[in-house]
Amino acid sequence: MLPLARRLLRGPPPGGLRLLHTAPPKDPGVLACRLASRAVVRFRGPEAARFLNSLLTNDVLAHFSSASSASEPPRYAPTPNVPARAPPAVYAALLTPQGRFLYDLFLYRPAPRSQMLDRTGSAPQTGERPRGEGAEEEGDGEVLADVDAAEVDDLLACFKRYRLRSKVEIDNVSEEFLCWQRFGSDVAHAEPSTQEPEAQSIGWGQGTDHAAESSAQGNGHGWQWLKDPRLDILGYRGIFPADTIPPLVESDKEADERHYQLWRIENGVAEGSTEIPKGEAIPLEYNFAGLNAISFEKGCYIGQELIARTHHRGTIRKRLLPLKFVDENDKELEQAVAPGSDVVDVVSGKKVGTVSTALGSHGMGLLRLEEALKQNSSLAISENRDVRVKAIKPDWWPAEWTQVLEQQSAVA
Repeated sequence: MLPLARRLLRGPPPGGLRLLHTAPPKDPGVLACRLASRAVVRFRGPEAARFLNSLLTNDVLAHFSSASSASEPPRYAPTPNVPARAPPAVYAALLTPQGRFLYDLFLYRPAPRSQMLDRTGSAPQTGERPRGEGAEEEGDGEVLADVDAAEVDDLLACFKRYRLRSKVEIDNVSEEFLCWQRFGSDVAHAEPSTQEPEAQSIGWGQGTDHAAESSAQGNGHGWQWLKDPRLDILGYRGIFPADTIPPLVESDKEADERHYQLWRIENGVAEGSTEIPKGEAIPLEYNFAGLNAISFEKGCYIGQELIARTHHRGTIRKRLLPLKFVDENDKELEQAVAPGSDVVDVVSGKKVGTVSTALGSHGMGLLRLEEALKQNSSLAISENRDVRVKAIKPDWWPAEWTQVLEQQSAVA
Protein backbone atom coordinates (compact mmCIF):
# COMPACT_ATOMS: atom_id res chain seq x y z
CA MET A 1 0.00 0.00 0.00
CA LEU A 2 1.27 3.46 -0.84
CA PRO A 3 2.47 5.64 2.10
CA LEU A 4 -0.28 8.20 1.46
CA ALA A 5 -2.96 5.49 1.46
CA ARG A 6 -1.68 4.17 4.80
CA ARG A 7 -1.86 7.65 6.33
CA LEU A 8 -5.38 8.24 5.00
CA LEU A 9 -6.49 4.93 6.53
CA ARG A 10 -4.92 5.76 9.89
CA GLY A 11 -7.47 5.96 12.65
CA PRO A 12 -8.68 9.19 14.28
CA PRO A 13 -6.32 11.06 16.60
CA PRO A 14 -6.54 10.82 20.41
CA GLY A 15 -9.73 12.15 21.90
CA GLY A 16 -12.02 10.01 19.77
CA LEU A 17 -13.69 10.66 16.46
CA ARG A 18 -13.60 14.30 15.38
CA LEU A 19 -16.18 15.57 12.90
CA LEU A 20 -14.61 17.51 10.05
CA HIS A 21 -16.03 20.10 7.68
CA THR A 22 -16.61 18.37 4.35
CA ALA A 23 -18.36 21.01 2.25
CA PRO A 24 -15.99 23.85 1.27
CA PRO A 25 -16.90 26.99 3.23
CA LYS A 26 -17.33 30.19 1.24
CA ASP A 27 -14.99 32.12 3.52
CA PRO A 28 -12.96 29.99 5.95
CA GLY A 29 -12.28 32.49 8.73
CA VAL A 30 -10.12 30.07 10.70
CA LEU A 31 -9.63 26.42 9.78
CA ALA A 32 -7.05 23.79 10.68
CA CYS A 33 -6.37 20.44 9.08
CA ARG A 34 -4.08 17.48 9.41
CA LEU A 35 -2.12 17.08 6.19
CA ALA A 36 -2.30 13.38 5.33
CA SER A 37 -0.54 14.21 2.05
CA ARG A 38 2.65 15.03 3.97
CA ALA A 39 5.09 12.75 5.80
CA VAL A 40 7.74 13.68 8.37
CA VAL A 41 11.44 12.89 7.90
CA ARG A 42 14.13 13.45 10.53
CA PHE A 43 17.71 14.46 9.72
CA ARG A 44 19.84 13.95 12.82
CA GLY A 45 23.55 14.42 13.42
CA PRO A 46 26.15 17.16 13.91
CA GLU A 47 26.22 17.88 10.16
CA ALA A 48 22.46 17.69 9.49
CA ALA A 49 21.89 21.39 8.74
CA ARG A 50 25.07 21.70 6.67
CA PHE A 51 24.16 18.56 4.73
CA LEU A 52 20.76 19.99 3.78
CA ASN A 53 22.22 23.41 3.01
CA SER A 54 24.62 21.88 0.48
CA LEU A 55 21.80 20.20 -1.45
CA LEU A 56 18.71 22.42 -1.26
CA THR A 57 17.73 25.63 -3.02
CA ASN A 58 17.38 27.75 0.12
CA ASP A 59 19.97 28.97 2.64
CA VAL A 60 19.11 26.66 5.52
CA LEU A 61 21.98 27.75 7.76
CA ALA A 62 21.14 31.44 7.44
CA HIS A 63 17.49 30.89 8.33
CA PHE A 64 18.21 28.71 11.34
CA SER A 65 20.87 31.05 12.70
CA SER A 66 18.67 34.15 12.28
CA ALA A 67 16.65 33.25 15.37
CA SER A 68 19.63 33.38 17.69
CA SER A 69 20.51 36.69 19.29
CA ALA A 70 24.11 37.44 20.15
CA SER A 71 23.02 40.33 22.38
CA GLU A 72 21.29 38.05 24.90
CA PRO A 73 22.99 35.37 27.02
CA PRO A 74 21.77 31.80 26.45
CA ARG A 75 19.08 30.49 28.76
CA TYR A 76 19.30 26.85 29.75
CA ALA A 77 15.89 26.53 31.37
CA PRO A 78 12.38 27.71 30.47
CA THR A 79 11.30 31.09 31.70
CA PRO A 80 7.63 31.36 32.69
CA ASN A 81 5.53 33.58 30.42
CA VAL A 82 8.41 34.18 28.00
CA PRO A 83 7.62 32.84 24.50
CA ALA A 84 10.12 30.50 22.92
CA ARG A 85 12.17 32.03 20.09
CA ALA A 86 12.10 29.22 17.59
CA PRO A 87 13.94 29.45 14.27
CA PRO A 88 11.58 30.16 11.38
CA ALA A 89 10.45 27.30 9.21
CA VAL A 90 12.26 27.04 5.88
CA TYR A 91 10.76 26.13 2.51
CA ALA A 92 13.17 24.62 0.00
CA ALA A 93 13.43 22.17 -2.87
CA LEU A 94 15.74 19.43 -4.03
CA LEU A 95 16.43 19.59 -7.77
CA THR A 96 17.96 17.35 -10.41
CA PRO A 97 21.46 18.29 -11.67
CA GLN A 98 19.63 19.79 -14.67
CA GLY A 99 17.68 22.13 -12.40
CA ARG A 100 14.33 20.34 -12.55
CA PHE A 101 12.09 19.87 -9.51
CA LEU A 102 12.30 16.67 -7.46
CA TYR A 103 10.92 17.30 -3.96
CA ASP A 104 9.78 20.21 -1.80
CA LEU A 105 10.51 20.28 1.93
CA PHE A 106 9.40 22.36 4.91
CA LEU A 107 12.24 22.33 7.42
CA TYR A 108 11.91 22.85 11.19
CA ARG A 109 14.62 22.88 13.83
CA PRO A 110 13.32 21.62 17.20
CA ALA A 111 13.86 23.81 20.22
CA PRO A 112 16.92 22.99 22.39
CA ARG A 113 16.19 20.29 24.91
CA SER A 114 17.42 22.51 27.74
CA GLN A 115 14.46 24.80 26.99
CA MET A 116 11.84 22.06 27.14
CA LEU A 117 9.14 21.83 29.76
CA ASP A 118 8.18 18.47 31.13
CA ARG A 119 4.56 17.34 31.28
CA THR A 120 3.98 19.16 34.56
CA GLY A 121 5.16 22.46 33.08
CA SER A 122 8.41 22.34 35.04
CA ALA A 123 11.93 22.75 33.72
CA PRO A 124 13.97 19.57 33.33
CA GLN A 125 17.07 21.45 34.53
CA THR A 126 17.70 24.25 36.98
CA GLY A 127 19.24 26.82 34.70
CA GLU A 128 22.55 25.12 33.97
CA ARG A 129 23.60 23.63 30.67
CA PRO A 130 22.76 19.91 30.78
CA ARG A 131 25.91 17.90 31.32
CA GLY A 132 27.33 16.07 28.35
CA GLU A 133 25.16 17.94 25.86
CA GLY A 134 26.76 20.08 23.21
CA ALA A 135 25.16 22.49 20.77
CA GLU A 136 24.41 19.70 18.31
CA GLU A 137 22.64 17.59 20.93
CA GLU A 138 20.51 20.53 21.98
CA GLY A 139 18.75 20.82 18.65
CA ASP A 140 21.29 22.19 16.16
CA GLY A 141 21.97 18.60 15.08
CA GLU A 142 18.36 17.73 14.34
CA VAL A 143 16.06 18.94 11.59
CA LEU A 144 12.51 17.75 10.95
CA ALA A 145 11.08 18.03 7.44
CA ASP A 146 7.55 17.60 6.18
CA VAL A 147 7.61 16.14 2.68
CA ASP A 148 5.29 14.65 0.07
CA ALA A 149 3.96 11.41 1.60
CA ALA A 150 3.57 9.78 -1.81
CA GLU A 151 7.30 10.27 -2.48
CA VAL A 152 8.77 9.69 0.97
CA ASP A 153 10.47 6.37 0.17
CA ASP A 154 12.11 7.73 -2.99
CA LEU A 155 13.09 10.89 -1.13
CA LEU A 156 14.81 8.91 1.64
CA ALA A 157 16.72 6.84 -0.89
CA CYS A 158 17.77 9.98 -2.78
CA PHE A 159 19.11 11.77 0.31
CA LYS A 160 20.93 8.66 1.48
CA ARG A 161 22.71 8.47 -1.88
CA TYR A 162 23.96 12.02 -1.35
CA ARG A 163 24.95 11.41 2.27
CA LEU A 164 28.35 9.81 1.53
CA ARG A 165 30.46 10.45 4.67
CA SER A 166 28.30 13.20 6.15
CA LYS A 167 27.50 12.64 9.81
CA VAL A 168 23.74 12.56 9.49
CA GLU A 169 21.06 9.93 10.03
CA ILE A 170 17.91 10.07 7.88
CA ASP A 171 14.69 8.40 9.06
CA ASN A 172 10.98 8.38 8.32
CA VAL A 173 9.27 9.39 11.58
CA SER A 174 5.74 9.74 10.22
CA GLU A 175 4.43 7.36 12.88
CA GLU A 176 5.64 9.77 15.57
CA PHE A 177 4.74 13.13 14.03
CA LEU A 178 2.00 14.69 11.90
CA CYS A 179 1.93 17.88 9.87
CA TRP A 180 -0.84 20.44 10.41
CA GLN A 181 -1.88 23.68 8.72
CA ARG A 182 -3.87 26.57 10.24
CA PHE A 183 -5.23 28.89 7.57
CA GLY A 184 -8.07 31.15 6.48
CA SER A 185 -8.84 34.82 6.04
CA ASP A 186 -8.68 35.50 9.79
CA VAL A 187 -5.21 34.00 10.33
CA ALA A 188 -3.38 35.75 7.51
CA HIS A 189 -0.66 37.72 9.24
CA ALA A 190 1.59 40.67 8.70
CA GLU A 191 3.54 40.53 11.95
CA PRO A 192 7.33 39.99 11.90
CA SER A 193 7.05 37.17 14.48
CA THR A 194 7.62 33.65 13.18
CA GLN A 195 5.02 32.23 15.56
CA GLU A 196 1.25 32.26 15.74
CA PRO A 197 0.60 35.12 18.24
CA GLU A 198 -2.13 33.21 20.09
CA ALA A 199 0.08 30.12 20.40
CA GLN A 200 3.36 31.63 21.54
CA SER A 201 2.90 30.41 25.12
CA ILE A 202 1.03 27.19 24.45
CA GLY A 203 2.66 23.76 24.34
CA TRP A 204 6.34 22.94 24.61
CA GLY A 205 8.78 25.81 24.65
CA GLN A 206 9.90 28.56 26.99
CA GLY A 207 6.40 29.64 27.94
CA THR A 208 4.24 28.13 30.65
CA ASP A 209 0.49 27.94 30.20
CA HIS A 210 -0.93 25.62 32.82
CA ALA A 211 -4.40 25.88 31.27
CA ALA A 212 -2.99 24.20 28.17
CA GLU A 213 -1.06 21.46 29.93
CA SER A 214 -3.74 18.90 29.11
CA SER A 215 -2.89 19.28 25.45
CA ALA A 216 0.86 19.59 26.00
CA GLN A 217 1.59 15.89 25.85
CA GLY A 218 4.34 14.54 23.69
CA ASN A 219 7.96 13.52 23.82
CA GLY A 220 11.16 15.52 24.16
CA HIS A 221 10.55 17.72 21.12
CA GLY A 222 9.39 21.30 21.30
CA TRP A 223 6.50 22.07 18.99
CA GLN A 224 4.45 25.08 18.04
CA TRP A 225 2.67 26.79 15.17
CA LEU A 226 5.12 28.67 12.94
CA LYS A 227 4.49 31.15 10.18
CA ASP A 228 4.19 29.47 6.79
CA PRO A 229 7.50 30.43 5.16
CA ARG A 230 5.97 30.90 1.72
CA LEU A 231 3.24 33.55 2.02
CA ASP A 232 1.39 35.39 4.78
CA ILE A 233 -1.97 34.37 3.28
CA LEU A 234 -1.18 30.69 3.89
CA GLY A 235 -1.25 31.14 7.67
CA TYR A 236 0.66 28.82 10.01
CA ARG A 237 2.17 25.38 9.75
CA GLY A 238 3.71 22.95 12.21
CA ILE A 239 4.84 19.43 13.05
CA PHE A 240 3.19 17.98 16.16
CA PRO A 241 3.37 14.66 18.02
CA ALA A 242 1.01 12.13 16.44
CA ASP A 243 -0.71 11.40 19.77
CA THR A 244 -1.89 14.97 20.36
CA ILE A 245 -4.18 17.58 18.87
CA PRO A 246 -2.32 20.88 18.36
CA PRO A 247 -3.31 23.95 20.38
CA LEU A 248 -5.93 26.27 18.90
CA VAL A 249 -7.51 23.45 16.89
CA GLU A 250 -11.16 23.68 17.89
CA SER A 251 -13.40 20.73 17.04
CA ASP A 252 -15.72 22.89 14.95
CA LYS A 253 -12.79 24.42 13.06
CA GLU A 254 -11.01 21.22 12.03
CA ALA A 255 -11.49 20.62 8.32
CA ASP A 256 -10.75 18.12 5.61
CA GLU A 257 -7.45 18.65 3.80
CA ARG A 258 -9.30 19.50 0.60
CA HIS A 259 -10.15 22.89 2.13
CA TYR A 260 -6.46 23.69 2.47
CA GLN A 261 -5.82 22.45 -1.06
CA LEU A 262 -8.58 24.72 -2.38
CA TRP A 263 -7.16 27.65 -0.38
CA ARG A 264 -3.77 27.07 -2.03
CA ILE A 265 -5.26 26.63 -5.48
CA GLU A 266 -7.16 29.90 -5.27
CA ASN A 267 -3.90 31.63 -4.38
CA GLY A 268 -1.86 29.84 -7.04
CA VAL A 269 0.46 27.88 -4.72
CA ALA A 270 1.38 24.32 -5.72
CA GLU A 271 2.72 21.76 -3.25
CA GLY A 272 4.19 18.30 -3.69
CA SER A 273 5.06 16.37 -6.80
CA THR A 274 1.41 15.68 -7.66
CA GLU A 275 1.02 19.37 -8.45
CA ILE A 276 4.65 20.09 -9.40
CA PRO A 277 5.72 17.48 -11.98
CA LYS A 278 8.70 15.55 -10.65
CA GLY A 279 11.74 15.66 -12.92
CA GLU A 280 10.05 18.10 -15.32
CA ALA A 281 9.02 21.32 -13.58
CA ILE A 282 11.30 24.36 -13.68
CA PRO A 283 11.07 25.89 -10.17
CA LEU A 284 10.98 29.51 -11.36
CA GLU A 285 7.98 28.78 -13.60
CA TYR A 286 6.22 27.42 -10.52
CA ASN A 287 6.95 30.69 -8.69
CA PHE A 288 9.44 29.26 -6.18
CA ALA A 289 11.33 32.56 -6.05
CA GLY A 290 8.19 34.38 -4.91
CA LEU A 291 7.49 31.63 -2.37
CA ASN A 292 10.81 32.17 -0.56
CA ALA A 293 12.13 28.76 -1.62
CA ILE A 294 15.28 29.92 -3.43
CA SER A 295 18.31 31.85 -2.23
CA PHE A 296 20.26 33.62 -4.96
CA GLU A 297 23.06 34.57 -2.53
CA LYS A 298 24.08 31.20 -1.07
CA GLY A 299 26.77 28.92 -2.45
CA CYS A 300 26.36 25.98 -4.77
CA TYR A 301 23.55 23.46 -4.59
CA ILE A 302 22.26 20.79 -6.95
CA GLY A 303 20.77 22.34 -10.11
CA GLN A 304 21.92 25.87 -9.31
CA GLU A 305 23.30 26.63 -12.78
CA LEU A 306 19.94 26.56 -14.58
CA ILE A 307 18.19 28.46 -11.78
CA ALA A 308 20.81 31.24 -11.71
CA ARG A 309 20.94 31.54 -15.49
CA THR A 310 17.14 31.71 -15.84
CA HIS A 311 16.84 34.18 -12.97
CA HIS A 312 19.48 36.60 -14.23
CA ARG A 313 18.14 36.42 -17.76
CA GLY A 314 15.10 38.08 -16.25
CA THR A 315 12.29 36.70 -18.43
CA ILE A 316 9.93 33.92 -17.35
CA ARG A 317 7.42 33.46 -20.18
CA LYS A 318 5.33 30.75 -18.49
CA ARG A 319 4.10 30.67 -14.90
CA LEU A 320 1.71 28.72 -12.73
CA LEU A 321 -1.60 30.58 -12.50
CA PRO A 322 -4.87 30.05 -10.59
CA LEU A 323 -7.71 29.08 -12.92
CA LYS A 324 -11.48 29.12 -12.75
CA PHE A 325 -13.65 26.93 -15.00
CA VAL A 326 -16.94 28.48 -16.21
CA ASP A 327 -19.48 28.13 -18.99
CA GLU A 328 -20.41 30.72 -21.61
CA ASN A 329 -22.70 32.42 -19.07
CA ASP A 330 -19.87 32.72 -16.54
CA LYS A 331 -21.39 30.05 -14.30
CA GLU A 332 -18.82 27.94 -12.44
CA LEU A 333 -18.52 24.34 -13.64
CA GLU A 334 -17.80 21.67 -11.02
CA GLN A 335 -15.65 18.63 -11.86
CA ALA A 336 -15.55 19.55 -15.55
CA VAL A 337 -11.78 19.50 -16.05
CA ALA A 338 -9.09 16.87 -15.43
CA PRO A 339 -5.40 17.55 -14.74
CA GLY A 340 -3.40 17.36 -17.95
CA SER A 341 -6.06 19.09 -20.07
CA ASP A 342 -4.74 21.57 -22.62
CA VAL A 343 -5.79 25.22 -22.47
CA VAL A 344 -6.16 26.93 -25.86
CA ASP A 345 -6.91 30.39 -27.18
CA VAL A 346 -10.42 30.23 -28.63
CA VAL A 347 -9.67 32.78 -31.34
CA SER A 348 -6.32 31.52 -32.62
CA GLY A 349 -6.69 27.89 -31.60
CA LYS A 350 -3.13 27.90 -30.25
CA LYS A 351 -2.20 26.05 -27.09
CA VAL A 352 -1.59 28.43 -24.18
CA GLY A 353 -0.72 25.91 -21.48
CA THR A 354 -1.81 22.88 -19.47
CA VAL A 355 -3.98 22.37 -16.39
CA SER A 356 -1.82 20.85 -13.65
CA THR A 357 -4.37 20.68 -10.81
CA ALA A 358 -8.17 20.72 -10.71
CA LEU A 359 -10.53 20.74 -7.72
CA GLY A 360 -14.19 21.56 -8.24
CA SER A 361 -14.47 24.67 -10.39
CA HIS A 362 -10.93 25.81 -9.59
CA GLY A 363 -7.51 24.73 -10.71
CA MET A 364 -3.98 25.74 -11.55
CA GLY A 365 -2.14 25.63 -14.83
CA LEU A 366 1.21 26.45 -16.36
CA LEU A 367 0.32 29.05 -19.00
CA ARG A 368 2.13 31.49 -21.26
CA LEU A 369 1.64 34.87 -19.60
CA GLU A 370 1.37 36.88 -22.80
CA GLU A 371 -1.78 35.03 -23.91
CA ALA A 372 -3.22 34.16 -20.51
CA LEU A 373 -3.20 37.67 -19.00
CA LYS A 374 -3.84 39.82 -22.04
CA GLN A 375 -6.98 41.96 -22.07
CA ASN A 376 -10.11 40.26 -23.40
CA SER A 377 -8.37 36.91 -23.60
CA SER A 378 -10.66 34.00 -24.42
CA LEU A 379 -9.40 30.66 -23.15
CA ALA A 380 -11.03 27.23 -23.18
CA ILE A 381 -10.29 23.56 -22.60
CA SER A 382 -9.07 22.01 -25.84
CA GLU A 383 -11.15 18.82 -25.53
CA ASN A 384 -14.31 20.74 -24.57
CA ARG A 385 -14.56 24.29 -25.86
CA ASP A 386 -17.75 24.79 -23.83
CA VAL A 387 -15.59 24.93 -20.71
CA ARG A 388 -14.08 28.40 -20.56
CA VAL A 389 -10.99 29.14 -18.51
CA LYS A 390 -10.34 32.28 -16.52
CA ALA A 391 -6.69 32.87 -15.64
CA ILE A 392 -6.21 34.97 -12.49
CA LYS A 393 -3.13 36.91 -11.46
CA PRO A 394 -2.60 36.41 -7.69
CA ASP A 395 -2.41 39.52 -5.52
CA TRP A 396 0.88 38.37 -3.99
CA TRP A 397 2.78 38.36 -7.28
CA PRO A 398 5.62 40.91 -7.49
CA ALA A 399 4.87 43.70 -9.96
CA GLU A 400 7.97 42.96 -12.04
CA TRP A 401 6.62 39.55 -13.06
CA THR A 402 3.98 41.16 -15.28
CA GLN A 403 5.35 44.67 -15.73
CA VAL A 404 6.55 44.10 -19.30
CA LEU A 405 3.22 42.56 -20.30
CA GLU A 406 1.27 45.47 -18.82
CA GLN A 407 3.44 47.95 -20.70
CA GLN A 408 2.87 46.09 -23.96
CA SER A 409 -0.85 45.99 -23.32
CA ALA A 410 -0.92 49.74 -22.64
CA VAL A 411 0.88 50.47 -25.92
CA ALA A 412 -1.53 48.26 -27.83
